[in-house]
Amino acid sequence: MKKVLILGAGMVVKPIVRYLLDHEIKVTVATRTKSKADSMIAGHPNGTAIAWTVEDETALDKMIQEHDLSVSLLPYAHHVMVAKLCIKHKKNMITTSYVKPEMEALDQQAKDAGIIILNEVGLDPGIDHMSAMRIIDHIHKKGGNVEEFYSFCGALVAPEAEKNPFKYKFTWAPKGVVMAGNNDGKYLRHGNVKYIPTEDLFKNPIEVDFPKVGKLEVYPNRDSLPYIELYGIPETKTMFRGTFRYDRWCENIDAMKACGLLSYNKINLEGKSYGDMLAKLIGACCSSDIRNAAANHIGIPADSRIIDAFEWLGLFSDQKIERKEDSPFEVVADLMISKMMVGEKERDMVVMQHTFLASYPDGSKEVIKSRMLDFGTLETDTSIARTVALPAAVGVRMILEGEIHVKGVHIPVIPEIYNPILDALEQMNIKMVEEYSLPETETIK
Repeated sequence: MKKVLILGAGMVVKPIVRYLLDHEIKVTVATRTKSKADSMIAGHPNGTAIAWTVEDETALDKMIQEHDLSVSLLPYAHHVMVAKLCIKHKKNMITTSYVKPEMEALDQQAKDAGIIILNEVGLDPGIDHMSAMRIIDHIHKKGGNVEEFYSFCGALVAPEAEKNPFKYKFTWAPKGVVMAGNNDGKYLRHGNVKYIPTEDLFKNPIEVDFPKVGKLEVYPNRDSLPYIELYGIPETKTMFRGTFRYDRWCENIDAMKACGLLSYNKINLEGKSYGDMLAKLIGACCSSDIRNAAANHIGIPADSRIIDAFEWLGLFSDQKIERKEDSPFEVVADLMISKMMVGEKERDMVVMQHTFLASYPDGSKEVIKSRMLDFGTLETDTSIARTVALPAAVGVRMILEGEIHVKGVHIPVIPEIYNPILDALEQMNIKMVEEYSLPETETIK
């Protein structure tokens, strides 16, 4: 029986554990909090939980040697350490994280070891790559060109869930969600490269009407330009990857950034309240009239819904922060987490949409749309957990069964990888619905 090592037991790990156990694969979950792993394994005879921390590289070396494949679901900073040990012991590896240059640099070593290190095989990145490549390859096989490509994805609460003033609740890696607000953006649109500095990231979001959900907003997702080469579409005049949100998120985060509330710079907080911290950040004399001071700093009316959102979050509060020194980012992220986690009786939701404008040798053009709408269930798993973990789980099974032959550092953009994974996901009701031959007016405005 094959043996798989899973490193980490975070919010998206349970579905991969259950999938592999159901496919008669032995699973070891190594994590700081062993009780989380025990809960996921739920007494299955082929599952083992181990208490382990990333500082114990000696134990990691031994665990990797004893397993056929390792899945790193740790924070991305630890993936290279795991990869080097997998290369040392000639063991395959999977992650759901973006490939960093340090990982890419291991490509030849992985090939020499005869292993594959398969990255970006989750949701975004993951399903987005695979479903996009299936359509891109379809267009190219017909002799066509991709003239425009937009790819949007978001993890949200379902429409019926109670909405707070941010219209958002955390369903995964909460600090990562807030941290993404400090990224900048870069994309190609209509032949022009656009660079969006972090202070402008949430200004002028694109609006999309998503079926069965309604109006959503989109802001740029990091640097889209490398995907022109990765997806093999040098001909495109538009490459735009973005993140879906309900309305209000963009305007609220934009205002928070304008007040320095997402800054990583540490400040003295001893004896200070949340209102005191905000007053210090915006240069107000005191926190006694912080609501008006914040409104004036942002340049909006004091009775606006943005200021109401600040108050709801507690940013004007006289409650003490109880920290000597920390960054506004850490303080605000913890405050958001305390008030904005998805409820036990609320469904989460993943929305994804690709929009292509394709042209063909006969002069014809078509818009192709590919959409996924997936909901979590109250009884089993969240949608974000399913859609991140199950592509990786299928990838693990395929590697163990010898269905993937390429070696080196890869992402799932080749048919040998993406076709079987997408087909397997459809059997689990994780499916992109495609529409072809739409008029040009259906492209993103």
